[in-house]
Amino acid sequence: MPLARHAPCEADEEVPLSAPAAGVSTPRRDPGLRRPGRAAFVLAVVLFLAVTACAPSGPERSSEAVAPIDAVTVGSFNFPESRLLAEVYAQALESAGILVARQPQVGPREIMEPALEQGLVDVVPEYLGSALAYLEPGASVASLDAAAARQRLSELLAERGLVVLSFAPAENQNGVVVRRDTAERYGLSSISDLAPVAGELVFGGPPECRERPFCLIGLQNVYGLNFKSFVPLDSGGRGTRAALAGGEIDVGLLFTTDGHLAGGDLVLLADDRSLQPVENVVPVARRQVVERYGTALVERLDRVSALLTTTELSDLNRQMTIDEQDPAVVAARWLADRGLLG
Repeated sequence: MPLARHAPCEADEEVPLSAPAAGVSTPRRDPGLRRPGRAAFVLAVVLFLAVTACAPSGPERSSEAVAPIDAVTVGSFNFPESRLLAEVYAQALESAGILVARQPQVGPREIMEPALEQGLVDVVPEYLGSALAYLEPGASVASLDAAAARQRLSELLAERGLVVLSFAPAENQNGVVVRRDTAERYGLSSISDLAPVAGELVFGGPPECRERPFCLIGLQNVYGLNFKSFVPLDSGGRGTRAALAGGEIDVGLLFTTDGHLAGGDLVLLADDRSLQPVENVVPVARRQVVERYGTALVERLDRVSALLTTTELSDLNRQMTIDEQDPAVVAARWLADRGLLG
């Protein structure tokens, strides 16, 4: 995810943009964080997280409960897929005998980064390319394969006391999507096809899309696209799909693992100039937590990564967003089917 790949408007449906200016734990902060308003917002959220830890799941869970001090806190970005992946991680760790607390929908990377640094979150599902681009704005992330991206990400996050575990085959990139009638009207099958008509079309995506190298900036620099206007929405979620369906926007940013893309109403345009980097799902954890739990934590999350494919991730998303199943139920079924519970 993507924007987080990065992303925001409707907290329940936002995602990861492949990001730019600061990161999961970043040596350089996003210029946006230097603005008083954004800085105050980040501080307020971090303080909120510090006093509202989520308790382990189960019948005894209470909104007023506080996570035990020895629990591993698994956090998620503010979009559904991240919540699902965090639940998969949480249940996998619990099955290994590790006490777990949930901190869902922490926010985009501008929020997650200080939360990780301050120990308010211990483990988070990340995306290789987006995390790396966030830490090194301007770097040639799109040219790296998954192994090289993980290596570089590990080097950068080590400075922040964070460890990058094994990445999954599963990958979720930012995708440029149009309605089928729009694709047929303009003969669109790839992002390059938008160039002659972009000035007539309205683009919608997460608010941070304006600043992300793999969103508006990249679409302009790599594809030469200058849209008629930009509408800030959620991060590749319900709000964006509704805006496309209702004609509020003509082009939208969705995630390539969005279960709705399997239907016939939306067309995912091919990224024919390879703007998007590799976006394999990867667990990032605080070094102190890795050292405390050792192989019990690392091996369990590595097993999850080894078994998670892109096709399966798309299907898990479909179960959540289309079939409207609870993420905890979806996660438990997937883990059980692969022998990762108990």
